[in-house]
Amino acid sequence: MNPTTIMMKDLRAEAAIEPTPMKTGEANKETQIIAIYGKGGIGKSFTLANLSYMMAQQGKKVLLIGCDPKSDTTSLLFGGRACPTIIETSSKKKLAGEAVAIGDVCFKRDGVYAMELGGPEVGRGCGGRGIIHGFELLEKLGFHDWGFDYVLLDFLGDVVCGGFGLPIARDMCQKVIVVASNDLQSLYVANNVCSAVEYFRKLGGNVGVAGMVINRDDGTGEASAFAEKVGIPVLSIIPANDDIRRKSASYEIIGRPDSVWGPMFAQLAENVGASQPIRPKPMTQDQLLGLFSADVVGRNVVLEPATQFDMCGKKETVKETLEVVYDEV
Repeated sequence: MNPTTIMMKDLRAEAAIEPTPMKTGEANKETQIIAIYGKGGIGKSFTLANLSYMMAQQGKKVLLIGCDPKSDTTSLLFGGRACPTIIETSSKKKLAGEAVAIGDVCFKRDGVYAMELGGPEVGRGCGGRGIIHGFELLEKLGFHDWGFDYVLLDFLGDVVCGGFGLPIARDMCQKVIVVASNDLQSLYVANNVCSAVEYFRKLGGNVGVAGMVINRDDGTGEASAFAEKVGIPVLSIIPANDDIRRKSASYEIIGRPDSVWGPMFAQLAENVGASQPIRPKPMTQDQLLGLFSADVVGRNVVLEPATQFDMCGKKETVKETLEVVYDEV
C-alpha cells in the first residue's frame, strides 16, 4: 500500500470519529459567554438590553457586547445614546499615536457593562472583518481575564461570512441563543445558525444551541414548531404587545424587577443561565417551508423548466458538441 493511500485511509478514519460530547451537567459558575443571533430587526437588541439589565439587578456581573455593524445593541440600555465604537475609537487613537484604554470603549449603567464593536461605513469595508479586528483588540485589552458572570454577544444572523460566525467557528462562546418570530425569514436565519453550529460540531467544535427566544409572538405557533423540530427549548415567549412596542421605541428598559414585564425577563434570565448547549438538528428548506401554509410560501407552485426559445425568442437549434470522444482500446 503506497503512502498516499495510507494517508487517505488515516484521514477518513479520523474524520469518522465523533466530537467529544458536550457537558450536560448543571452550568458552573465560570463566565458564561453566550452569542445571540437573529435576523436584523427581529428584536435581539431589545431582548439583550432588558435581559442584561435584569441579570444585573439579580446580582450578576454582566458584559454586553454589540457585534452588529448598526451599533444599536446598547442604544436601548443607554436611553437612546450611542456610545463610541471600538473600531471607530481604535482608528482615532491609532492616528493620534495613542493606545486604546478600556474606559474609551466600555461604559456602564446600573451594573451592566456594555460596548459596541462597530463596523465600517457603508460600502467601505467588510463588516465581518471589522468583527475580527474588534475581537483582536478586546483580547489585547485582556478579554480572557475579565471576571464576569455573563458575557452576551449580539450578532447579526442574516450574514453568513466568517466574521459573524467567529464565536461558533472558534469556540469563543459556550452556547448560542437564537431570537426569532413566527415568520419565515427569521426562522430561515435561525435554521442557518443551527446549521452553522452543526457544521462546526462535525469539525470538532464544542458550541451548542441553548434555545430560542420567540419575540413579537402572535400565537400562530410556527416558531415553537421550529424549535421542537430542531430539538431546542423555547426560553421565553415575548408577546406582540403595544405597551412593549411603545416603551421600546422610546428607549425605556422594561426588564426591571418592579415592571409589569419584570417577571418575564426574570424567568428568561433564569432559563438562560440554566440552559445547556444542545447539538441541533437543522431542517431542510422544504421542511422549513412545511411549517407554513401553502398560501404563505407558495408550495402549490410548479417549477416549469425554461427552454431556449423562451430565452431567445427563436427556434432552438441543437449544435453538435465539440467534445472529442476517444474510443476505448
